[in-house]
Amino acid sequence: MYTPAERSNLRDALVAAARADARVASAALTGSAAARTEDRWSDIDLALGLAPDADQSGVLADWTDRMYREHAAVHHTDVWSRGTVYRVFLLQSTLQVDIAFAPAEEFGALGPTFRLLFGEAVEQPQWSTPAPVDVVGMAWLYALHARSSIARGKAWQAEYMISGVRDHVLTLMCLRYGVPHSQGRGLHLLPSDSTSAVEATLVRSLDVEELRRAFRASVDVLLLEVEYVDADLAVRLAGPLRGLTASADSGS
Repeated sequence: MYTPAERSNLRDALVAAARADARVASAALTGSAAARTEDRWSDIDLALGLAPDADQSGVLADWTDRMYREHAAVHHTDVWSRGTVYRVFLLQSTLQVDIAFAPAEEFGALGPTFRLLFGEAVEQPQWSTPAPVDVVGMAWLYALHARSSIARGKAWQAEYMISGVRDHVLTLMCLRYGVPHSQGRGLHLLPSDSTSAVEATLVRSLDVEELRRAFRASVDVLLLEVEYVDADLAVRLAGPLRGLTASADSGS
């Protein structure tokens, strides 16, 4: 397990390497370090803005080699957004290191956690927050598949779909209370009287009766949350969604 000092030393080494790389024109801290909210478990988030004439694939290859050769990386995975690749490394110490390699025109703040270290940033369109009504639509879509999964005897798929309904309910709660919704980052900030109602949606076994119980509970909390989005929509959805749980209960 890495220590905060080891994490800080590695981040300093990576920033120094970025300054020394002529292909890197800019760099910024992102994530918790940029917001000065790091704790014992925080990872490293670094964004690099490439020079206009830099070969992104070449920079990626060289920096990836450095992470394996010098910093004990054991694997990596990529997440793409437009022309920017976020290469995420897992180190032997379990430290996660996220390095964004952005074309010059895409280097800039996408949210509040961005602290420029050197170079220049370009104003970027901010990440959009999902519309609550769209989240509601995804929730009832998961509910439809939860019903059919139970009816078909596909217990694992049913668990997945019921959990999907719950996840979208929690997203709606995050949007309602104005806390971060992505990857569950703000769930601990939700009022306990709101989240306590969601506990009943947890699937405790793959027994069909347990799946049906958790499905009913997920529809209950979904309909309650939809009322905050659109009361008329909640009324329109109540009949079909209650019909889904009744159908699952009867096996029809």
